[in-house]
Amino acid sequence: MIAPLNPPGLPAPTGNYTHGTLVTAAQRLVFVSGQVPWADRDGKVPEDFTTQCRLVWEHIAAVLHEAGLTTRHLAKVTTYLADRRYRAENSRIRAEVLGDHTPAITIIIADIYAEEWLLEIEAIAVA
Repeated sequence: MIAPLNPPGLPAPTGNYTHGTLVTAAQRLVFVSGQVPWADRDGKVPEDFTTQCRLVWEHIAAVLHEAGLTTRHLAKVTTYLADRRYRAENSRIRAEVLGDHTPAITIIIADIYAEEWLLEIEAIAVA
């Protein structure tokens, strides 16, 4: 079971996340490596952030599916953005993908490995 932790006295989360995630009775942990916006095995990368972000979430969903899980099993998500101007679009797409599920979230503005990648997302899921 995954339960959000938002202690009294802390500022309320302002987006689709929780301050912490309590995991009880977990039988499986899935660590999803940083997923990048390669459109295919040839390494093609879409140019715009929206397409890259949706593609990365598709990759995450595919890894979770392989383990018999869905995005509802995510306990922790770390997103690396190449530029802070992508914050709002990243949050919007994450909210679309996760719906009312609110895992613990960290967003880091970073110099990402490949210049054409505008983001990378890693995650931990539990079941």
